[in-house]
Amino acid sequence: MKRLVAVTACPTGIAHTFMAAEALKRAATVLGHEIKVETQGSLGIKEPLSAQDIANADAVIIAADVHVDTDCFGGKPIHVVSTADAIRNTKAVIEDALADLPAAPAP
Repeated sequence: MKRLVAVTACPTGIAHTFMAAEALKRAATVLGHEIKVETQGSLGIKEPLSAQDIANADAVIIAADVHVDTDCFGGKPIHVVSTADAIRNTKAVIEDALADLPAAPAP
């Protein structure tokens, strides 16, 4: 099991932002991973990621059609896709984000 954090955002911050967030949450659960998703849009930031959420994360997914500031993620691996990709190819987005992780050291 891996821990992921994600930020979803689209220009108006309504439909695609929340559709991408829900798709990522569902797919991560099915794949056996934990995920916390922050949504950004015209209504502001909803369910903001905490410093602890970010610190515990193995990888970051940015599913956005607008610029998202990634400075808070430090050296975490960041996988960037469009909201449409996160909605339509959710499993592949998560798998690709985890493929970016460095290999675990051999025992």
